[in-house]
Amino acid sequence: MAAEAKAPLLEEARRGATPAQTIGNIVVSIVGTGVLGLPYAFRTAGWLAGALGVAGAGAATFYCMLLLLECRDKLREQETEEDGEQHRCSNYTYGDLGERCFGRIGRHFTEATIILSQTGGTVAYLVFIGQNVSSVFAAEDGHGPLTPSTVVLALLLPVQAALSLLRSLSSLGQFSILADACTVLAVATVVKQDLQLLAARGEQPFQARAAVEGLWGVTFAAGFAVFCFEGFCMTLALEASMADRSRFCSVLLQAIAGVTAVYVCFGACGYLAYGDATKDIITLNLPSTWSTTAVKVVLCIALALTFPVMMHPIHEIVEARLLAPDGWLRKRCHVGGAMGRAALHASRVAVLVALSAIACFVPAFGSFASFVGSTVCALLSFVLPALFHLRVVGHAAGAAQRAVDWAILLFGLAFAAHGLYDVVLSRH
Repeated sequence: MAAEAKAPLLEEARRGATPAQTIGNIVVSIVGTGVLGLPYAFRTAGWLAGALGVAGAGAATFYCMLLLLECRDKLREQETEEDGEQHRCSNYTYGDLGERCFGRIGRHFTEATIILSQTGGTVAYLVFIGQNVSSVFAAEDGHGPLTPSTVVLALLLPVQAALSLLRSLSSLGQFSILADACTVLAVATVVKQDLQLLAARGEQPFQARAAVEGLWGVTFAAGFAVFCFEGFCMTLALEASMADRSRFCSVLLQAIAGVTAVYVCFGACGYLAYGDATKDIITLNLPSTWSTTAVKVVLCIALALTFPVMMHPIHEIVEARLLAPDGWLRKRCHVGGAMGRAALHASRVAVLVALSAIACFVPAFGSFASFVGSTVCALLSFVLPALFHLRVVGHAAGAAQRAVDWAILLFGLAFAAHGLYDVVLSRH
C-alpha cells in the first residue's frame, strides 16, 4: 500500500532491519500531515479531553496491532499442524487474514475498507494543499484570488493527471522523504510560534482554555487521532522486516508511545497558544512572513509530488477490476494494446476527477479527517482486528481476553456509528 512507499528504510529492512530502523519505519508510516490538525481537535475537545482522546486512540491502536500479530502467528501454527512444515517466512497481508477468517467475502471487505481509508487520506491531502496554497495568496481579511476549490481543480488536478501517466513510482520515492521532512519543518515552525505566544501569556497558559468541552469533543479528538495513526495496515509488513522479530513488540511500543506523546504535546501546545482562534490546519494560524510562506509552499509542493504514491493502491484496484485479463473492460470490450493503455490512463484521470470533486465539497479539513478516522479507520484499526482475533484465537483465549475483544469490537462499531450520525446531523 501507499504507506509502504512512505517507509524509506523498508526495502533495506527486508534484508533484516535493526530496532532503530524499524522505529524509523513505524514513525514514517504513521506520522503524516494529519498531525498539523491536532491543535484544532484539542480546541474542539478541550486540552484535557483532547489529551485523553489521543492517548486512548494510541493505546487502542497498539493493542489492536498486537491482535493482528497474534492472529498471524496462530494461523501459521495451524498451517504447520496441517502439513508439518514451518511457515515462519510466509508473510500475511491484512487481506490474507480477512480471507483466512471469513473467506473471499472477508478479503473483499477488508481490502474495500483499506481502499476507502486510502481514499479518505487522498481527499484530505487535496483539502490540506488547497487550503494552504489559498492562504498564501490571501489578504489580511482572509480573502484572496484563489479559493481552495480553485487550487484543487485548476492547479492540482492537471498536475496529478500528468503524474498519473507514470507507470513506476521509483522516480517519486525521494519526494516521500521530502514530504516527511517538510512536515517536521512545519511542526517545528508551529512549535516555535506556540512557545513565543505562550511566553507572552506569562505564567497562566491554561487561563481561558477549556479542559473539557463535552463528550462530543472527546470523540472528535479520538477520531482525529485515529486518522493520524495512518500506518496501521503496515503492522504485518513492518514486523516481517525485522531481523529479530521477537523484539518487535517492544520496538512497536516505544514507537507508538513516542508518537502519542508528541501528538499530545503538539496538540495541547497549539490550542493553549491560539485558544478559540485555532484553525483546523495549524499552519493557517502562522503569521504571514516569508519564512512561514516558504514552509507552506515547500510542504505543499512535496505533498503534491507524493500524491501519486497515495493514489497508487486505488489505481491498482480500479485497473485490476477493469483491465485485468478477467476484468470487466477486457471481457465486455476486448480492449488491449494501445486502446488498453488509453483506457488505463482514462481510468486514472477519472478517479482523480472524482476525488477532486469530493475535495471541493469538503467543508473543513478537521471535520473531514475526524469523520474518516471515526468511521473507516475505526473499522480498520479496531473492529476488524478484534473480529479476526475472536475468530482465530477466541476459542483458546481466556474469558478476560474475549471480553476485551468484544469491548473493542462494540466500541469500534459504536464509534463508527457516531461518526456517521455526526455527519447526518450536520447536514440538517
